[in-house]
Amino acid sequence: MTDWARPIGTGWVLDAPPAGPDVDEFADPVEIAAALAADPGDSLLAVQHPHRLPGGRSLEESLPAARAMLDRLRARDYRPVRDVVAPYRISGPDGTAAGVLCLVDPSAVGARIRHGEEVYTGVVAERAAALRALGCATSAAMLVPVSGDELTAAALGAARGAPAVEVTGGGRTHRLWLTGPGVEQDRLLAAVRAAPLLVADGNHRVAAAAEAGSPLLALVTAGPDLRIGAIHRTISGTGLTVAALARVWRRAGLTVREASDVDTPVPGSTVVTGRGGTLLVELPPGEPDHAVVENLLLAKTLGLDPEGPHVHPLPAGHPPGPGTDAVLRLAPVPLSEVLTAHAQGRRMPRKSTYFTPKPRSGLLLAALGG
Repeated sequence: MTDWARPIGTGWVLDAPPAGPDVDEFADPVEIAAALAADPGDSLLAVQHPHRLPGGRSLEESLPAARAMLDRLRARDYRPVRDVVAPYRISGPDGTAAGVLCLVDPSAVGARIRHGEEVYTGVVAERAAALRALGCATSAAMLVPVSGDELTAAALGAARGAPAVEVTGGGRTHRLWLTGPGVEQDRLLAAVRAAPLLVADGNHRVAAAAEAGSPLLALVTAGPDLRIGAIHRTISGTGLTVAALARVWRRAGLTVREASDVDTPVPGSTVVTGRGGTLLVELPPGEPDHAVVENLLLAKTLGLDPEGPHVHPLPAGHPPGPGTDAVLRLAPVPLSEVLTAHAQGRRMPRKSTYFTPKPRSGLLLAALGG
């Protein structure tokens, strides 16, 4: 199959200031619900998470209103485009990434495209239901070539003249150009297809598109300045103190010591901060750190379901949510470890890598039907 990466047949490009916050800046359902309670107006955040709006309706009950909201946003803030791919450039204080926004066929997942991480099954089911109901992709997954780099030069070469969209926020500037049918579009798509791809960001979007049988909107980028930040874990709603955690983990045979001068965790450990102080916990070898934290420190010793309501991922730089009892901070995963897992056909634990810079949601929407 040679056309697994293809142009966006029917799309809508942003033609006004973005409505609402960047969807991908939110890491936790509680955070999303709080943002929507503060501003329940039309936004892509509300379109993607309509069941988190005030009112307590289920996802199934909320999706028709979400579809109507998306129609209003497209009519108000977007203009239609046809048969385009989009050279995309992100620049900020820590570097630049360039790539191509296009559609990817779901049949390529597992063949040309492989997941970088495991996923939460409940999140995938929700996102697949939303894709089927909306018929439109509003956020892009980020896919990274695992070898070679024909893509960066091709994308930068096509990013000429005034961009179709330019948005600045969070210290970064996002610029997007549109390339219609022709030699240059063919060259960009050939560069996208030139190497196998790793899902760097958006593993749940990729799995949801495959489950829904719909095309995937993707930014394919080789950087050149991609970085992996840390993703931690929080415990909330348990009432556990640092002293209680230390007792439980020591009984399980873990090496735990009180610490007051540890700012940055190193591989093979987690720094735990909460009520009553700070702990440094040495993690036993054999599995990736995130897997040890979820399976041993949380599930086996504390009886907490890593997919349940008391455990949440926390990207570095994000504040913990309300009611947090403790934060378990972990070191960033080296890119070499991610690539080794990919080469061996393995996935990293879910929510263990935080690739940046990421594309901004909502600059280019893509119809998924037809």
